[in-house]
Amino acid sequence: MPSPRTLSFYLVDSFTSRAFSGNPAAVVLPDPERPFRDLPDSLLQDIAAEMNLSETAFPDVPDDDGVRNLRWFTPTTEVSLCGHATLAAAHVLLESGEGEAPLRFGSRSGLLTVERNDDGSLAMDFPSDPPLPAPAPRGLLQALGAPPEAGFLQGRRCGLVRLGDEGVLRALAPDPRSLGRIPLPEGMLGVSVTAPGAEPGVDFVSRFFGPWVGVDEDPVTGMAHTVLAPYWARELGKDEMEARQRSARGGEVRVRVVGDRVVVSGHAVTVAEGVLRLPG
Repeated sequence: MPSPRTLSFYLVDSFTSRAFSGNPAAVVLPDPERPFRDLPDSLLQDIAAEMNLSETAFPDVPDDDGVRNLRWFTPTTEVSLCGHATLAAAHVLLESGEGEAPLRFGSRSGLLTVERNDDGSLAMDFPSDPPLPAPAPRGLLQALGAPPEAGFLQGRRCGLVRLGDEGVLRALAPDPRSLGRIPLPEGMLGVSVTAPGAEPGVDFVSRFFGPWVGVDEDPVTGMAHTVLAPYWARELGKDEMEARQRSARGGEVRVRVVGDRVVVSGHAVTVAEGVLRLPG
């Protein structure tokens, strides 16, 4: 009987230096003899569904210029940008010796670069997504449980609901099914709810809800910080900020706005690794 084809995979907690916190992502490494670009999209989606985490990252073999194509899948769909799974992919490539910093990824969101900071965290260079004031989608604030006077702004990839108090943000308990039935503008993956930080040294806090892409609440959302960072930079008059995502698992994010880019930094921890057996 022929041996089944296998791929190595890793489970990584992102935006944390402590295992079993932050945002878990799966990272699947390619077979050099059959890179991901040669595999059907349906297989990558099936793998992500099997992993059943908010995102699974597929960093491909590097091209002649050292650029790796990077794709991200939720259990139900492919997404155009994912911060915590990018952090996880970079962490795995660097820790396993499969890559060296700086890493360069080609993606649906353009070229993404990841470098290592002096404190061991990884810095991801993403396109900025400054939000603009817009009418909130009908029923959204009510479904979130947000006060009717909450502000709404719209980025390309996510909406932003601005609250005035961290306590109100922590108390939100929306029903994912009701929330997911509210239509969002095309291209929007979810909604980030944000407020000023109450903890000393924390500039702002957030929570991210994405039932529209199969993620009821994301523990820590790097992509959302490409919207949050330019918003809070304007509000606070500063380009470097400390952020916390107030999900049950929690996460620590550092952001820096540089022109039309946002550098999103965080730590990551490998919690498991294994071998994936492919069908057929």
